[in-house]
Amino acid sequence: MYLTEWSRSSALSSCNAMRVKCSYDHSDVPFRRHDERSKAHAMAPLRQIFRDSRVLRKQAGKEFVNGFGKPLKYPQQWKREKIAVAVDVDEVLGSFITALNKFIADRYSSYHTVSDYHIYEFFRIWKCTRAEAEIRVHEFFRTQYFTSGIHPIPGAHAALCNLSTFCNLSVVTSRQNVIKDQTCDWLERHYPGLFREIHFGNHFALDGKSRPKSEICRSIGAEVLIDDNPRYAVECAEAGIRVLLFDYHNSYPWCKDGSVDSYSLVTKVHNWEEVEQCLLSWALV
Repeated sequence: MYLTEWSRSSALSSCNAMRVKCSYDHSDVPFRRHDERSKAHAMAPLRQIFRDSRVLRKQAGKEFVNGFGKPLKYPQQWKREKIAVAVDVDEVLGSFITALNKFIADRYSSYHTVSDYHIYEFFRIWKCTRAEAEIRVHEFFRTQYFTSGIHPIPGAHAALCNLSTFCNLSVVTSRQNVIKDQTCDWLERHYPGLFREIHFGNHFALDGKSRPKSEICRSIGAEVLIDDNPRYAVECAEAGIRVLLFDYHNSYPWCKDGSVDSYSLVTKVHNWEEVEQCLLSWALV
């Protein structure tokens, strides 16, 4: 397990310089920040952000109200401290399975769509052993299908820019340590300046220890997890963490697990506008 830290160089002669430091005690990666325009947008005044928010415009028209029908006031009704929110990567920020399916089709002549994944265990869908599935996935990691074939989920960037005004956003992913660099590069390319840290669970890895998402969320003080996997939703709900179970346009079969229905801390959402709406309602006093 190791830590790779990226931060701005203080040397003015190298505007994009990064310094890399390694430690063998942790698996958490503070995220690079280099896009000043995104940062400026994220730090825009709350009033302007909400004026531009399609979620609130749909919900309340010109007069913004909270979930109880009361006018939104600034700053009296606003929590002083930001909400700590953990965000998953695959199928929440990016379409991992779609890219993986393309690789599996081209490499193994096995054809699947997202609708085939009634469970998020690839060996069951591909009709192979668990070990073989893990080998295929790690092979996928070494291809362009993975490094440049995963596209952002529509609406995620705009919503996260709005959310960053009243949330401290961190990535908590089950991804493996072996793809830390590629993951950070992808996040920096598509979501620059929005995440404070990146934490890897190292699940389904060929080597190294793994960490439960609930443990990672507790360690960073996350009050909310945004995730598409019901297993992680239940795990974190049982640890007292609110979960937004993300089922994009109701198209993720693995999300249809009824086991989450008995957990009041789990709320199902179907797009990033609903994510924004839920977090905004929780942020208001």
